[in-house]
Amino acid sequence: MIGIVAVSHSARLGEAALELALQMVHDGGVRVKVAAGAGVDADGVPILGTDAVAVAAAIDELAADCDGVLVLMDLGSAVLSAELALELRSSVVPVRLAPAPFVEGLLAAAVSAAAGGSLDDVASEATAALGAKTGALGVEEEHVSGTPDTPVSDADADVQVRRVRVRNPLGIHARPAALIAKAAAGADVRLRRLPDGPDAAAASLTRLLVLGARHGDELELSAHGDGATEVLDRLVALFDDGFGEGTDDVSQESRPESDAVPTTRAAEAPPSTPEKGTGPTREFAAGSVLRGRGVSPGQVAARVVHLAPPLPEPDPDTVVAEADRDSEVSAIEWAAVAVADQLRSRTAQATGETKAILDASRLLASDPELVSEATALVRSKGRSAARAVWETAVVHEKALAALGGRMAERIADIRDVRDRIIAEILEVDMPGVPERDEPFVLVAPDLAPADTALLAGGACVALVTSQGGPTSHTAIIARSLGLPAVVGLDDAEAIPAGVMVLVDGDRGTVEVEPAESVIALARASATAVDFDGVGVLAGGYRIPLLANVGGAADAVSAASAHAEGVGLFRTEFCFLDRVDAPSIDEQVAAYRGVLAAFPERKVVVRTLDAGSDKPLPFANADSEDNPALGVRGLRIARRRPQLLDDQLSALARAAAEEAAHVEVMAPMVATVDEAAGFAERCRAAGLDRVGIMIETPSAALLAAELFEVVDFVSLGTNDLAQYTMAADRLLSDLGDLNDPWQPAVLRLIGIVGDAGSAAGKPVGVCGEAGGDPELAPVLVGLGVTSLSMASRSLGRVAARLSAVSPAACRRAAAAAIAAPSAAAARAAAAAALAESVD
Repeated sequence: MIGIVAVSHSARLGEAALELALQMVHDGGVRVKVAAGAGVDADGVPILGTDAVAVAAAIDELAADCDGVLVLMDLGSAVLSAELALELRSSVVPVRLAPAPFVEGLLAAAVSAAAGGSLDDVASEATAALGAKTGALGVEEEHVSGTPDTPVSDADADVQVRRVRVRNPLGIHARPAALIAKAAAGADVRLRRLPDGPDAAAASLTRLLVLGARHGDELELSAHGDGATEVLDRLVALFDDGFGEGTDDVSQESRPESDAVPTTRAAEAPPSTPEKGTGPTREFAAGSVLRGRGVSPGQVAARVVHLAPPLPEPDPDTVVAEADRDSEVSAIEWAAVAVADQLRSRTAQATGETKAILDASRLLASDPELVSEATALVRSKGRSAARAVWETAVVHEKALAALGGRMAERIADIRDVRDRIIAEILEVDMPGVPERDEPFVLVAPDLAPADTALLAGGACVALVTSQGGPTSHTAIIARSLGLPAVVGLDDAEAIPAGVMVLVDGDRGTVEVEPAESVIALARASATAVDFDGVGVLAGGYRIPLLANVGGAADAVSAASAHAEGVGLFRTEFCFLDRVDAPSIDEQVAAYRGVLAAFPERKVVVRTLDAGSDKPLPFANADSEDNPALGVRGLRIARRRPQLLDDQLSALARAAAEEAAHVEVMAPMVATVDEAAGFAERCRAAGLDRVGIMIETPSAALLAAELFEVVDFVSLGTNDLAQYTMAADRLLSDLGDLNDPWQPAVLRLIGIVGDAGSAAGKPVGVCGEAGGDPELAPVLVGLGVTSLSMASRSLGRVAARLSAVSPAACRRAAAAAIAAPSAAAARAAAAAALAESVD
């Protein structure tokens, strides 16, 4: 084994470079020591510099179980310290000082060492590490040391050859290259990009990257000697699996050889139109009722539209004949004009930030440089119209990436315009959520948060997915938008596009080709229920109905819907899509936007809830085998205490500058000590009303003790169900377990309600269960004193509560918690309420 010492002036740089390198060798197999910095000053501030004694000690520590040591250095005095360390060390193990780039060299060396490379091999890999970057940027690399690659001779009688296709979307980048190098360890294996690309040794991470193998490329694998068959089998399996990153196979694989190089735009179009969805369709008898899981209430009838699939990269081998090039040029020009017109129309209907974004996209589509460069590729090289636009966009993307910062963020805009123009050329739908003028029901396997966010204000009137559960992103956003939704419907993708369906989000059903009388009845019942701003039970008992919000726009909408306050302000919105935390001033401005919408009313703020399915790079730096049970919510303060302290300072400043009554609560609390520590920090920051989220069974069971150190609690029913039932809320297969109607979950809520009543302190619900009109009376009967929900649910919940008395709520709660299952609990509660004569 070869050990590695990384010598850096900065401890942070050394640790960060090591973290990156070790991501390539997840299961260990490499010894690396970081000798970085020159200690700390009297105030504990790290001192930049290097220490020869520390470097020597690191070499000696590795020498005990390594056959050699490679030393990598960042710059300047690091080299001098490394040279002096060779004189100070006490071991005699061979040591090599490598003139390699620090970060890239460390990554390459770690992979080579983990694969069992010799000291010469590891040093050569480190030294050649810039090859991939210089190749990608078109820079000719000079003075690269190391043994040149020697191809396997075809004359070798033992040689075995396989062909594979790159199936993962991102191609052979660092992680797949590391997996290839590991799988080929100890064998003589080479890879060659077909038809006439470069080749590389499988054990060389840097040379694998220089191959430039992208999604859809075909490679030839060759090996000889003992064990060649087993090694090639492992490599083929890696490619077939997409290196664990998923596969997005190109359609060329199934084409006959004669169709491999199409010469018309029609030949480039996907084999099936996006309207047909991703799965095979079949006939359903009129009136057929398909059952899934209702996750957002309401009934609506409309025709089915399937989520449009991603656009494949246009075939690079297409060569357009001279006689046809003018028509290809015209296709580009007309497509650009059409896209600009579409965006201009949408811009006119938009407001605020959306209007600015769409207008910027319209200008990109109208960019004469983009059109002229693409048409030049058609005329000079015979590229197809779609391929020319694709290649031109790649050039623009690289130019923006080189500028870095906010300019690099515009790459997404370039790609959006690229896809719009190509979709127009090929006469297919844009990927993702389709744009329609007529109302439609969107059918998909599942939807990403970015997809569902695009539905606001569009023609989509309901969602149906084959995956997902009641607490999935699709479900949560559907409820916030007021869209009826059914998830976990196995036959969803088999419903043909254009078919009329009736989606019932209350019952979890989708009726295919319903009768006109059924549609008319559904439309009549779909009238929105207004909320007058007062939540009350029959007899006048008050139950405040609050809103869940994620930012200023949500808060304004909630105030317009007459929400009595905010029961859950999710502060993650100003932390997302960033590589570092927002400053205190940035947070103050963001928080004030929400508080300003509710003067003299309650706003309950949840501190940062990152981790699990919402990791942030500056808060959750470490990979975790089970992130749902890891460092998330309040636990982040164990590693990043300044994040919490800064947020509390910002909230205190925002509260002082606005008239809202601010209360603060922490997520993911499991012990009384955690709650007490959080309350102490809040009050030290000037925040007087402090509470916690009840999301773990331990917090529910300790509710009485928790009320001794906090002023209120709020039940997060999504996570409480997940942890109580030991069922990942993101797995659609376990959707039946992630149900707040589960008697075990209801009994824990009852324990918290009893504790709150005994302490005389509030118990809220801010999970999705708070917006369920049928569950609301049960929650009140269990001791809940306020409900918080999506704004669109306020009217329905208020209407249901106004029809029941406190006594009826208690009877319904008793019936539900005594039931043996979630379904039985629903039925028992409904029966108890129906029989009530109060």
